[in-house]
Amino acid sequence: MRCASANLKPYRLNRSAGTPSLATRSFRVEPVPGEKYVMAMLSADARFDTPLFQRYQLDSAFDEMFESAGRPRAQYQALFESLLDMPGDELARKKQIADLTFLHQGITFTVYGREEGTERIFPYDLLPRIITAAEWARIEAGLAQRITALNLFLKDIYHEGRILNDGDVPREMVYSSRHFRRQMRGLQVPRDVYVAVVGTDLIRLPSGEYAVLEDNLRVPSGVSYMLTNRRVMKRIFPALFQKCGVRPVDQYGQALLATLRSLAPNPRGEPTIVLLTPGVFNSAYFEHTYLARQMGIELVEGRDLVVHDNIVYMRTTAGLRRVDVIYRRIDDDFVDPLVFRQDSILGVPGLFNAYRAGNVALGNALGTGIADDKALYAWVPRIIRYYLNEDPILANIETFLMTDAAQRDHVLGRLDQYVVKAVGESGGYGMLIGPHSTASQREEFRRRILANPRNYIAQPR
Repeated sequence: MRCASANLKPYRLNRSAGTPSLATRSFRVEPVPGEKYVMAMLSADARFDTPLFQRYQLDSAFDEMFESAGRPRAQYQALFESLLDMPGDELARKKQIADLTFLHQGITFTVYGREEGTERIFPYDLLPRIITAAEWARIEAGLAQRITALNLFLKDIYHEGRILNDGDVPREMVYSSRHFRRQMRGLQVPRDVYVAVVGTDLIRLPSGEYAVLEDNLRVPSGVSYMLTNRRVMKRIFPALFQKCGVRPVDQYGQALLATLRSLAPNPRGEPTIVLLTPGVFNSAYFEHTYLARQMGIELVEGRDLVVHDNIVYMRTTAGLRRVDVIYRRIDDDFVDPLVFRQDSILGVPGLFNAYRAGNVALGNALGTGIADDKALYAWVPRIIRYYLNEDPILANIETFLMTDAAQRDHVLGRLDQYVVKAVGESGGYGMLIGPHSTASQREEFRRRILANPRNYIAQPR
């Protein structure tokens, strides 16, 4: 789901492919309106001892579906009953139907650096994760609070720098980040909106509370897979959606379009909005085409745009057409070869000057990557308190900074117990999952951490 006020990205958790999992390890958020279920307390032995659930194990982790063996949570009662009535091979058949649907519709993503091929059906779980309205209200409020504070933080560090002067966030933490863009100092962005779209990863703690695992503010990706997943699930489980009263997400494209319209710098009537993609070989190209189609805007590459007198134009068969807003799906480094990477052929020469002159808006703004630096993540609760004078609604995960000698020594002595992440990477790249790693992999990461402590953080598995 999305928060209409901030266009929050759907919550993503464990992404598992293959055989359908009855542990409901889905990354879809499907809130239901109200606590309207009456739990029928079923016999644990009679209802749990069925072919589908015979090998189902409950342990210390929070179980989304069950309170205890054979006792589903209220919001899962309808799903549980449907599964009990389902023939043994029906779930596998539905999984196969979903796989074929995703494949035939080209709903894929690209994995870089894999020898077995690049195009894959995105990982998904056939069973939905159901979130009650009360739980969703807390998630929505927590994410809106977090995004508001991060937007204020971005404005501050690129202008007055009050939070740095007051010492609430270390200056070196900001200036040493490779995603801090000095070119953005003093630049006024439209409406002071640095962050139009955010991808926030959430996890469920053993207590049942939600916590933020990481923030993604540069070029958030993945919403199209949630939207298409919902459409496929409605075909496979049509009756279930009616029973659970699931909120719709079909309006997402128009909500995103409205957000982009609000960024238009000049009131010239209906603004021209384009989606800037790196091209067909990008891992998220399916999403780029999908969102452009949903919003009814042009999908363009850098070669389709040109800058004259600090104004961006799109090449069309009818001539040049002025562009007001660019929904960019290109990282900062590749946006403009005259300012950032000179070898980039993905961006538009002169785009940054047009942006600085206020003639075009970018969503998200350049330089937002500093706010999703995984080392800075540890300071977000303090950032919320500084700008909003509020306690965080959603907690952070315990995070160890490798720049701190004591924390670094603690983690290096227990690498098999931690997840180590490169602070500037996303999509699972640059990561060591300690409990599933080999001795040689741990030794390699040990060398990397010691060589560049600023580039790594660690979190409990």
